[in-house]
Amino acid sequence: MDAQAQAETSATFGPLAGLRVVELGQLIAGPFAAKTLADFGADVVKIEPPQGGDPLRQWRLLHEGTSVWWQVQSRNKKSVALDLRQAEARDIVRRLIDEADVLIENFKPGVMEGWGMSYDALSVTNPKLVMLRISGYGQTGPYKDRPGFGVVAEAMGGLRHLTAEPGRVPVRVGVSIGDTLASLHGVIGVLMALQHRATTGRGQVIDVALYEAVFNCMESLLPEYSAFGAVREPAGSALPGIAPSNAYACDDGWVLVAGNGDSIFKRLMNAIGREDLANDAALAGNAGRVKRVEEIDAAIGAFTSTRKVVEVLSVLNAAQVPAGRIYTARDIAEDEHFRARGMIESVTTPEGLAVDVPGIVPKLSDTPGRIARRAPTLGEDTESVLREIGVTAEQLLALRQRGIC
Repeated sequence: MDAQAQAETSATFGPLAGLRVVELGQLIAGPFAAKTLADFGADVVKIEPPQGGDPLRQWRLLHEGTSVWWQVQSRNKKSVALDLRQAEARDIVRRLIDEADVLIENFKPGVMEGWGMSYDALSVTNPKLVMLRISGYGQTGPYKDRPGFGVVAEAMGGLRHLTAEPGRVPVRVGVSIGDTLASLHGVIGVLMALQHRATTGRGQVIDVALYEAVFNCMESLLPEYSAFGAVREPAGSALPGIAPSNAYACDDGWVLVAGNGDSIFKRLMNAIGREDLANDAALAGNAGRVKRVEEIDAAIGAFTSTRKVVEVLSVLNAAQVPAGRIYTARDIAEDEHFRARGMIESVTTPEGLAVDVPGIVPKLSDTPGRIARRAPTLGEDTESVLREIGVTAEQLLALRQRGIC
């Protein structure tokens, strides 16, 4: 399928069909939000610098010079190469934004204003514009001018302090969870703003700070400090204050067991041959179990340590106790449930490499999302997109000769 056919296809499916999005972000937070919208039919035009494009193209494992991660982050999008350092390029972007429903950017606060593209300026010609702004610390406040990446936001939001074994160095989650959480909050904000626009005709700004997106997911962390002065500390694989919920060693690996529901706990203890604990009235509720969590963990550990993971899971699944093993990429790729749910799809890169990528989330019954086109090569859609806004072939040639696109 050629680029034009792909573009036409990508604009005709899903609940967001017809929604026009301009993406000015790079790397993770802004582009992930745009990818999510594109998965459900939004027509996303990604603006990239002509020299090198989005740096994510070069992150992690590469195939013939391009990251295979790119096939996830930029699927269903169009790529337009424009050097935003140049005024002519910014003029073209303004024309694209004038016809857009949504603008996504994740630059440092002040960059858009320096380019003459503040929301106040853009909304003069496009009052219906919804603008998603993702940054480390938000568009206001004393920290707004600090550079902020997801890893720093995870620490400031309270997450990094908890991701460790007691007394050991806090570790990162292993993926860019701060960026992704901010992206998803941004998507929620965009959809709410579009709903508001449908009734008022007016757009607005969604201001998402990376650290705030992380902080929003920290559950009881702050109220426990406020009410009791309690500072939650690292607990390794356990879930403090909720028992039992932990990782337990088996003969050939680890299992995660969440037996913290009252009836689940009773089934769990019976399944592992500890009827004494199952029938102990003091353990019938979570508060009592928390007081004796070490005893309970020891009982579960004694059962799992002499058995293989598959045996433990067989016993616990039969007892309807939530449990699972720790998956690697290989486990995911080989798991029948992932495939049955459409969570592993295959795309083919421009170089002909077939790559498995995550499927679409969430799953809508009537208007599901889909992967309508592969991720674009750098500037693949520059000509077709610019021609749509009236740029002639001669003008496009002149722009290229001056390095603008």
